[in-house]
Parts: sequence; C-alpha cells; structure tokens
Amino acid sequence: MDDIRLNVALLRKRVPNLTTAAKEAGIRPATVSNLCTGKIDLGKAEVKTLVGLAKLAKCTVDELIIRGEKMAMIETKIKALDFFAPLVKYGTTGIVARPGMGQLVIIAELLHRFKEQEVKTVYLIPENDHPELEGIVELADHMTRSVAETLEWLREYGDKTVLVTDKGRVDSGELFELQEALGGKQVTTLLVDLSGEVVDDDFPFGPLETVWQLDADLAARHQYPALSPLHSTSSLLEEAGLDERHFLLRQRAQKTLRRYRELRSIVNAHGMERVPQVEIETYRRGERLEAYFTQPLFVAEELTGQAGAAVSLAETLNDVEAILNGQTDAKELKELQFIGTL
Repeated sequence: MDDIRLNVALLRKRVPNLTTAAKEAGIRPATVSNLCTGKIDLGKAEVKTLVGLAKLAKCTVDELIIRGEKMAMIETKIKALDFFAPLVKYGTTGIVARPGMGQLVIIAELLHRFKEQEVKTVYLIPENDHPELEGIVELADHMTRSVAETLEWLREYGDKTVLVTDKGRVDSGELFELQEALGGKQVTTLLVDLSGEVVDDDFPFGPLETVWQLDADLAARHQYPALSPLHSTSSLLEEAGLDERHFLLRQRAQKTLRRYRELRSIVNAHGMERVPQVEIETYRRGERLEAYFTQPLFVAEELTGQAGAAVSLAETLNDVEAILNGQTDAKELKELQFIGTL
C-alpha cells in the first residue's frame, strides 16, 4: 500500500481560518490537527471527515491526499526535538507555550545552529514592539517588517531557507498572503506565540506538520529545553517507512516517561515507599530519561558557563536505548543532566 498523508500545504493555502471553518463544517479541530501531524493515521480517517475537508479546500479528496512522497527531516542536534518531534523540512512548526517557558531561547538556539548548517534564516518580526525579542531577532540572517520585504529574501535564498514569525502574522492573514505569493516555492516555517494564548487554542496556529509543546512542570524545574515528550509530535514520525528503530524507541521512551510522571506524583505526595517494588525500575529509568533530554545550549553559554552541545540523532537513539535497557541505572542523575551524549 502506498504511503499516504494529508496535503497540509494545500489545506493551509486554501483554508487560512481552518479552526472556524472546521467547526462550522461539523469537524472537530482536534481531529484536523491530529490528521495534519499524523497522530491519526490518514488511512483510518473517516470518509466524511476527508470529504468535509475537501469541500472546505474546494478540491477533490484525491487532491487532499499525497501518495508515495517522503518527508525529510532537518536535524537540529537538540536531542528532545529530534527524538520526540522532528522538524519537517518545508513544513510548518509551531511552538506551544506560555511566556517565560523558554520558547524564545529555542528560537535563538535554532537561529544559531542553522548558521552552522548554512541554512539562511529570515525573521518576520511582529508589528508591535516586543522587548523580549531583543538579542534574538538579530541572530537571523535578515530581520524583516513586511510581507514584501520578506518575500524578496525568500525568493533570493530559495528552498534552503527557514522563515520565523509570530502568531500575529498568522491571525492577520499575512503568512497566508506570503505563502500564496511564493507559489510553489518551498520554505520551512517556525511559528512562535509571544502572548501565550495559543496554549488555550484547540487548533494552535492552524495546520502544522510539527508541534513543539513545552511543559510547564519541566520549565519550572529548569529542565530545558522543557519539551513535552508526550504532547509534542511530528507528521514525520507517523509516516510508514520512517526509521523503525526511532519509531519504536520513541514509543518505549514515551511509555516509560508517562508512567514515571504518574509515579512521580505519588512520590511527591507520599514518598518513595509508596512506589510498588515492581515499578521502581520504571521510575528510575524515567528519571534518567528526563535528565538526559536536558541539554546545554550554545546561546546560553555566557549565562550557564557550560559549553553548548550538539548531538546527532544517531547518537541520541543509541543513548536512549542504553537508558531504557538499564545501562545507566548505576549513574547518578547529575551525571545525565545537561550533557551532550552519554
């Protein structure tokens, strides 16, 4: 059977206000979001849902389905991002977080790392003043203030470009206008929300290939980059034919971390003595996984005094497998926190 996935780019292009349109058509926005990111296998989607989406996009169901094409990944060498929710090349990625949870540090770090990969970056800044962006937008190759100016740079740099912008540019329709003007030119897009309101949206930013949701508990405990391992996702990981080892390790890690979090609540309330003996191992390995997915960042070196680390996906997979198989059971947690590889 051919690999199939939703034509998110077409949906985004034809239905800019998808949340409202989907609700009015009787389609749950969460269902559309899960189809876009691959949480729901397109082959298992209800026919009426696909027909409804096709009507919204004014296309046929066949046009709404892409067959046989593989997505590609942009490796960030940030362990948590690459492992739990890979960045899709030419896709749109949204960071879902409240203010102060570290989303701007992630953007700054990516702008820094993309320079090393010779990827050009364009930051279409928000219309209103945002002092918190000082020192961040300057890391982009170009900072722009209008669709026309942004379009010039995107056309000049071609498909090896990453566009960064704010939810305000989505809500105003300017991002849609920009994508329309680009025609068939492919650009990787990162979206951030400085207001934090996107956390409360059923369908943050509209159709996305990748969702990076930050975790308030991790951020409060300074376990950066504080990516939620359970709520962050990428359509890349749901594709048949993706590296099976990565897919299975992610499933194992998520299962361990999910149960660890449940047990951690018990420990915080009643102490370790309330954890069943048979689950001590799960708890300890969950602790170690959580610690391992912290990472020193290059843009924070002056603040932390610790050198940034870049970790390839291959190294991350090896390390996660080692943790899950118990090879780090004897290590202290501090030996795993804010390191690169094991």
